[in-house]
Amino acid sequence: MDNTIKTLDLGHMDYQSAWDYQKDYHQKVLMGKEPDTLLLVEHEPVYTLGKNANENHLLQSAPKNTKVFNIERGGDITYHGPGQVVGYPILDLHHYQKSVSWYMRSLEEIIIQVLKVYGIDAGVKDGLTGVWVGDEKIGAQGVRISRWVTMHGFALNVNTDLHYYDGIIPCGIFEYGVTSMEKILEKKQNIFAVKKTIIKAFNDAFQPIESLEAY
Repeated sequence: MDNTIKTLDLGHMDYQSAWDYQKDYHQKVLMGKEPDTLLLVEHEPVYTLGKNANENHLLQSAPKNTKVFNIERGGDITYHGPGQVVGYPILDLHHYQKSVSWYMRSLEEIIIQVLKVYGIDAGVKDGLTGVWVGDEKIGAQGVRISRWVTMHGFALNVNTDLHYYDGIIPCGIFEYGVTSMEKILEKKQNIFAVKKTIIKAFNDAFQPIESLEAY
């Protein structure tokens, strides 16, 4: 039995279209019309605010031509843009573990394992979500779970233009910075290769319960 999670690479897609796409796909997974799926995408420069975000974390210095979206995920404000891989897992957690904290930690661990492949030592910080290299954040998480089916997800800074973060207080965290794979490794990365690494790590992390019981 093949337990590989379906993956759809949406390429470059504007934020509103991708948001509409994943809401529609979420309903299809809820109704059993589609299997568990990982959507991968790059967006145009946008700022998104989670449902409990502090709008003061969008600064006056933010570029005026950058769209802002108020969305239904958890978490504060973040940035999405070219050179950043965004993952939207649409998963029915009945197939894995019905635990929000387990799911969030699993998303963090996926990014940690991807970065390890590239020789980057990343980890988590107590009391904070996301993935960090030293005191700089490289991966963000923000999810919504409805009837145990997930949407929204994670973002990994690969070749991201970090100047956009100057316009916000990322995730509402004042004291730490933001980084990218390009900044750490001092050269642009092949984003398609990074996506392949993400897909492998994702499938390693999310093994359906029935497949684990088969061993």
